[in-house]
Order: sequence, then C-alpha cells, then structure tokens
Amino acid sequence: MSETNERLDPALAAGNRRQLAGYRATHFLWEVREKVATVTLNRPERKNPLTFESYAELRDLFAQLKYADDVTAVVVTGAGGNFCSGGDVHEIIGPLVRLKAPELLMFTRMTGDLVRTMRACPQPIVAAIDGVCAGAGAIVAMASDVRLGTARSKTAFLFNRVGLAGCDMGACSILPHIIGQGRASELLFTGRALGGEEGERWGFFNRLCAPEALLDEAQALAREFAQGPTFANGITKTMLHQEWAMTVDQALEAEAQAQAICMMTEDFSRAYHAFVAKTRPRFEGN
Repeated sequence: MSETNERLDPALAAGNRRQLAGYRATHFLWEVREKVATVTLNRPERKNPLTFESYAELRDLFAQLKYADDVTAVVVTGAGGNFCSGGDVHEIIGPLVRLKAPELLMFTRMTGDLVRTMRACPQPIVAAIDGVCAGAGAIVAMASDVRLGTARSKTAFLFNRVGLAGCDMGACSILPHIIGQGRASELLFTGRALGGEEGERWGFFNRLCAPEALLDEAQALAREFAQGPTFANGITKTMLHQEWAMTVDQALEAEAQAQAICMMTEDFSRAYHAFVAKTRPRFEGN
C-alpha cells in the first residue's frame, strides 16, 4: 500500500482508493508496468472493432480509474498494425437497425459515457495510433489527451457515410478544440480519412513515429507523465476539460483556486527542496 493510502482513514480509503494493476480484462488486453496501464484492443483479424461488451467494459474501467492509486497514466492502442475500425458491423451496426428508440438511446448514451469517463479520469491518456482509426476508434483517439500516430495511419470520422450525423460521442464539441472548426467540419461532413502526415500538420497528432517504435514511444511518454506530480497532472487535465465552457475571467479564478490547492501538496514542497539541493524531485502524487 502506498504511503498516501497509509495516511488516510481506512474507511475513507476503502471507498475512494482501489488497486487496478491486477484487473482482468475480458474484451481487450490490460497490462500495468511502472504505474502505466496499456489497453490493447485485440481483435486484429477485424482491425479491432468495438462491441456492445467492449464499450461497456471500457466505460466501466475508465470510471474505476478515477479511484486507482496504482495507475497514473494510460496508453490505448490496437493489435496487429491497426488502432480500431469502429463499431463492429455485424455485432453492433446490424443489431442497431432492428432496435427501437429507447434501446438506441441506451446505446448512444453508453458510447457517450465512454468518452465522459475517459475525460473524467485523472490519468493522462496517450493514444498510440497505427493503421485504421475509424468511427468510434477515431472518437477514442480524440478523447485521449495525447495522440501519437504513424505516417500510414488513417483516421476517419465516417458517421455520415453510414447515414448518421457527425455529432457522435462528443465529436462536434471536442474535435474543433483539437484541430479547429473548419477542419473538424470538413472531416465530419465528408467522413474522409485523415492521413498521418496531414493529421500531424493539423494538430490531431502530437507527433508521428515509426510503426515499430510507436508503442514504445507512447509508453515512454506515459511513463514521463506517471513520474511527474500526478495529483497536479490530474488537476491540469480537469481544468483543460472544464475551461472549454468558461470565460477568461472564470478560468483565471478557477486556475487560481486549483493552483493554490496544488501549492499545499507535498510534491510542491519536494520540488522546492530538490531545486535548492540541485537534485531531481521525486514526486509521489500527494
């Protein structure tokens, strides 16, 4: 048990701290090393599509990450040279055609809740994107905090190509913040694929990597996040999300309060004393 947990009242810790390194995933792969979790969508023969079950498990897992103290950063990737081809045509799209409105709304709310839990968990999420990244796969990439891609990656918000609106799983809210309103409009109206080099120019990808180095670079970046002041990083993620709906004055006040809270942490004190001693601070997330 971590030093932080030992300082908590046991009853408080029991309801607000949990260990997820040993989690056993059913519908994807899950591995934790050095407090970095790697989620691997693992249906390579179909380019890693999502199913009703994998949507629900991902939603619930990211919700649990809010309480995890043994995972401080997350990598999401796909197996077999592709990221995710979206909702499975046979296991999701086919059944949706036969459902009534209440069940359809149940599904669309579930998919939106996956994005909601990804944005709400305090851990930075790094998406490692190679090959096909389409539909809901593009949304999972979009909902991540940082995206690393390859020159051969193809990202497509292809909802309009199946007769649906581009306003799926928060795309009309989040995507314009990443690449701008005009570029987001083009992708959502056409459903065309965004190539890797174009995606880097547009700011969708933070950088491009060689396919064989992609996962290593994503995990290295996640480890860098995990070794930082994780409580403060969680505050940064929260403010990046919440300030989309704030005026500048509201943001300035919210950041003043958030920073004052971070100044009360032991990590802040450790950083000061390490600077004075000319050593590197060892952050512990408290």
